[in-house]
Amino acid sequence: MVDLNDPVVRGYLSRLVGEEGLEMIEKMPEGEVTDEKIAEETGVLLNIVRRTLFILYENKLAVCRRERDSSSGWLTYLWRLDLSDIDYQLEKEKKKLIRNLRMRFDFEENNVFYSCPEGCSRMVFDQAAECEFLCLMCGEDLVFEDNTEVVEKIRERVEELEKCGC
Repeated sequence: MVDLNDPVVRGYLSRLVGEEGLEMIEKMPEGEVTDEKIAEETGVLLNIVRRTLFILYENKLAVCRRERDSSSGWLTYLWRLDLSDIDYQLEKEKKKLIRNLRMRFDFEENNVFYSCPEGCSRMVFDQAAECEFLCLMCGEDLVFEDNTEVVEKIRERVEELEKCGC
């Protein structure tokens, strides 16, 4: 059973389906139900319920079964939450985050940066040289930016995530 009060799980689901989608998940009826029934029982708008269900389905966190009415030929879609795969999804997200942080770390560590004192722009040395060390937005002189602290914070975050058993 997945703990929906776990901040990591809540954060992941909230980012995935939004606050209204998370509300739907919390109030979702047990067993297989139609999207209309979910909307009725949770008080969430039908279009949000459908969007949430499709996102969960794409991420292997919901199961859908089609049933055809023999007399009318209409298809009914029956939905059921299956959050048993959430640990795998979280692990995938963690690996993606580590990969992106490593790329950012390499970029920050292997470049020299210049930035506008007004905060308009930040450029690598080659870009700054091309525009004669002037901000393209406001015309101010670009100044050297020491990114040692940024590099260190990224390195610490990667190490923290790699150690974390979450």
